[in-house]
Amino acid sequence: MENCCNAIKIIPVSYRDKHFDTFLQLPWKIYAGDPNWVPPLFAQMKGLLNPKKNPFFRHSEAQLFLAMKGNEPAGRIAAIINRQHNTYYRDQTGFFGLFEAIDDTHVAAALFETTREWIQSRSMKVLRGPMNLSTNDECGLLIKGFEHKPYVMMTYNPPYYAQLLESCGFAKAKDLYAYYLDASAPLAAPLVQMAEAIRQKERAVIREINLKKFDEEVQRVRHIYNDAWSRNWGFVPMTEEEFAYKSAELKQIIEPSLAFVVEVDKAPVGFGLTIPNANDLLIHLNGRLFPFGFLKFFRKWKYIKSMRAITLGMVQEYQKKGLGVLCYVEMMQRAQKLGCARGEMSWILEDNEPVNKAVRQLGGTLYKEYRIYDRPLI
Repeated sequence: MENCCNAIKIIPVSYRDKHFDTFLQLPWKIYAGDPNWVPPLFAQMKGLLNPKKNPFFRHSEAQLFLAMKGNEPAGRIAAIINRQHNTYYRDQTGFFGLFEAIDDTHVAAALFETTREWIQSRSMKVLRGPMNLSTNDECGLLIKGFEHKPYVMMTYNPPYYAQLLESCGFAKAKDLYAYYLDASAPLAAPLVQMAEAIRQKERAVIREINLKKFDEEVQRVRHIYNDAWSRNWGFVPMTEEEFAYKSAELKQIIEPSLAFVVEVDKAPVGFGLTIPNANDLLIHLNGRLFPFGFLKFFRKWKYIKSMRAITLGMVQEYQKKGLGVLCYVEMMQRAQKLGCARGEMSWILEDNEPVNKAVRQLGGTLYKEYRIYDRPLI
């Protein structure tokens, strides 16, 4: 498949073909000189896109495209069919992700037209994104907060990307919020007292994840995850294989005291996960952990003083019992004991008012916004 527009050629790319490395390396051209960009790890990106390694490809598919302007790479995109999503929502939505491009509307138009053709040929009626590769991965286009570096597993892009998408017929589907937290600030006494009262009333016990029984813990947490978020916009349940794959990646950076399970009468009903902001170090490694980046990474790991609260949820039966407040307070107190100076809570749906309100009560400041876009295909 080729599409030419003003000397722009769109080349389909597959894993391990001669264009794959060019596809991976394009961001180094787009973000050259940008002090806030954090280079992704090559090994991690290759794992994400490896059909034999990433369980996402057991049920879904993606086609990579590279835009060439003359002899120079100028853009890239992934066209995605997420069959888990379409089965869960009983709709016909296609996705795009991994979008990068120079500031050129012709390049963007060529990429999105090729993506539209590929998606529409598979009977999809909407094109949505960016998703890298689903809502269980990095997703959303940064539209506010460009002056800040991204936290681990959050996206970052130039300000002009929004204009490129909108010029190609995309409009807002949903916004996602990220809050900044001054972790060194003491929590309000009434909030701490409320959390303790909830703990006693619900007979709740919060315990750390047992890393020695990690596989068993993963199964418990997967049940909570798929139940707790089942009614959230864009949620797609993860298969057992996918959850194990993502958990194995996260295990490498987990701080045990910040990965906890909530139990009531010894039954797991919720969990929270806050991870060290590895981007504080990855920004210096230029995408390569080996051979010398490995030493730099682990020598400085203990100096990371920022954290990202990545997820916190309760099974539906316990969502209105106040346990979320208890977990937020517990999370902040544990982060403070570790000497954490700052943190981010992300991402949160713009219309999830109970969670947005709770984060504001903790002192969170809305400082970044991300957008998911839709484009009708009929």
